[in-house]
Amino acid sequence: MARWALDGKVILITGGAVGIGAATAHELARRGAVPVLADLDSEGLTRTAAAIGGDPLTVEVDVTDLRSCEAAVTAAVERHGGIDAVWANAGIASFGSVALTDPDAWRRTIDVNVAGAFNTVRAALPSVIERKGYVAVSASVASFAHAPFMSAYSASKAGIEAFANALRLEVAHHGVEVATIHPSWIKTPMVVEGESELNAFDHLKGSLNYPLSKTYPLERAVKDIANGFERRKRRICTPRWVRGLAMGRALLTTRVAERDFRKIAPEIERLHADEVAREGATAASVSERVKEQVPNA
Repeated sequence: MARWALDGKVILITGGAVGIGAATAHELARRGAVPVLADLDSEGLTRTAAAIGGDPLTVEVDVTDLRSCEAAVTAAVERHGGIDAVWANAGIASFGSVALTDPDAWRRTIDVNVAGAFNTVRAALPSVIERKGYVAVSASVASFAHAPFMSAYSASKAGIEAFANALRLEVAHHGVEVATIHPSWIKTPMVVEGESELNAFDHLKGSLNYPLSKTYPLERAVKDIANGFERRKRRICTPRWVRGLAMGRALLTTRVAERDFRKIAPEIERLHADEVAREGATAASVSERVKEQVPNA
C-alpha cells in the first residue's frame, strides 16, 4: 500500500492526554505530523504537549458533548487551516456482571466510547472530507472477542467497529479512508488501573489463555498504529495475531471457544459480588480515575 506522507498532516486525537493516544501523538509528530491533542484531562494534556515539544495545540473536550467536539475542531481549523485526520480514541472501561455492575458506569462507557466517537467524527468530518483525509476509531480485540463481565466495553467496541464500517461506505467516494484500531491488552493506565484496583478484573485477565492473557508494551502498539496511519489502513491490529481473531470471529462464540470462560465465570462472579458488597457497585465497576466521570458516584 502506498505511503501517506505524514509531513504537515494535521491529526486531531481525542484521549490525547495519556496512554495510547499520547504516546502515538508523540510518534506521529516525530514522523512529521501536526497533532492536536484533545482530552478532559487538562493536566495530562499539558504534560503530553511538553513532552512532544513544538507547542502543539491542546483542547479540553468532553466527547459526550457534540458542541464541545465542534469547539475543538474549530480551534484546530483556526490554528492550522484544516484537519487531515481525526482519531476518535477517547475511551473508558467498566467491569462487572450485568446483574451487579453499576448501571451509571455501564451507560457512561457507552456514552464515551460510542457517542463520543460519533461526536468526534461528526464534528471533524467536513474538514477531513475537504482534505480527502483519514478517520480512525479506537476499537479493540473486544470488538469481536467478548469476555464475560465486560459487557459494556464489548458492546461499545463492537458498536464502534460497526459505526466505522458503515461510515467507510459513506465517505469512500469523497476520497476518505476509515480505520478501526484493534489493540489487545496494552500497558496503559486503563489496563494497569484495572489490574491494581479491580480484583475480579485482574482474576479474569489472569485466567485467559496465552496470548490473550499477555499485556504488551505501549511502544509496540504505537509503532503499529503510526504505521497504519502512514498506509491509511482500514484495520490496524496490534499485536498482529489479533488479525487472526478478527478473521475467525464467527468461531469465538461457539461452545468450544466459550468453554474456558464458562469454567471461570462462577469464581469471577463471586469475586465481583464480594467487591460490590465491600466497596459498592461503582467502586467495583470502574477505576478511581473513571469514577469521577460516573454520574451519582
